[in-house]
Amino acid sequence: MGSSQGSTLSSNVTGFADGSSAHTDVNYIDTVPVYVKELIAGGAADQDRLPFCRNLSLTEEILKHEGVAGFYKGNGASVIRIVPYAALHFMTYERYRLWILDNYSGLGTGPVVDLLAGSAAGGTAVLCTYPLDLARTKLAYQIVEARGPVQHGMTQFNASPAYSGIKNVMKSVYREGGVRALYRGIGPTLIGILPYAGLKFYVYEELKSHVPEEHQKSILMRLSCGALAGLFGQTFTYPLDVVRRQMQVEHLQPSSQGGVRYRSTFDGLDSIVRNQGWRQLFAGLSINYIKIVPSVAIGFTAYDMMKSWLHIPPRQKSKATSAA
Repeated sequence: MGSSQGSTLSSNVTGFADGSSAHTDVNYIDTVPVYVKELIAGGAADQDRLPFCRNLSLTEEILKHEGVAGFYKGNGASVIRIVPYAALHFMTYERYRLWILDNYSGLGTGPVVDLLAGSAAGGTAVLCTYPLDLARTKLAYQIVEARGPVQHGMTQFNASPAYSGIKNVMKSVYREGGVRALYRGIGPTLIGILPYAGLKFYVYEELKSHVPEEHQKSILMRLSCGALAGLFGQTFTYPLDVVRRQMQVEHLQPSSQGGVRYRSTFDGLDSIVRNQGWRQLFAGLSINYIKIVPSVAIGFTAYDMMKSWLHIPPRQKSKATSAA
């Protein structure tokens, strides 16, 4: 009896991974529009459930003044943001990819299309969810201390939390500068996400294209390709992420303590290099690897598995082919 149950469980897991477990109880999924399935699959491929990672130099102060809970500040906003972000990211990637193939056939069907579609999808997802990312960052960069402000080099954080939650952040920021304030730092974010998102899809699909057919459905293969995609994408675009976060929390650095206001993304990059050295552009990258690499690997793998389970048809070469 036990071996029979074990065999059944094993076959179910294998079937879920390769999409062969098409039982009658999920046949209703076939009636759902493809783009809705892609939204569901993308939302399930949530790539950022881990606590917000910071520079290691702040770890001791956070633990001292706020305890372990301090490392999870802004994580609620992150979780609320990432589900619609991931859903939009993957769904719009598939839509943009099909549109490019249908209208620009000269580009072929290779990874270059994935690069362009991934970049456009990343920008779309960011524009739709950026205010939540702003809230996450502002909440995460607060350090509470009853005795006075906490200082680290030229950086000074508020002695008491400026915001009590996501809703409070949104209201306060909107009062300060309207809708424009809710998108403070969107420039470096877009400049960073366009190559990052594009590179992720490019590297992932390019690596998969070199995998033998018999290993295409291997979970380990998908995880490995996803991990490398996250590694390359994060490394090349991390300096822009550093500038983005500094622009988002500028108001927490009083001008009397050396707080800097960046006029643009490139002004921020130039200022950091001149005042703190080029190494500062990669501060915290190693700890970010611990967060990003596995999350991207799991995200791509989960998306591919969900596509199989939701009966999303294989990618077509063009819209005309899809219609046929």
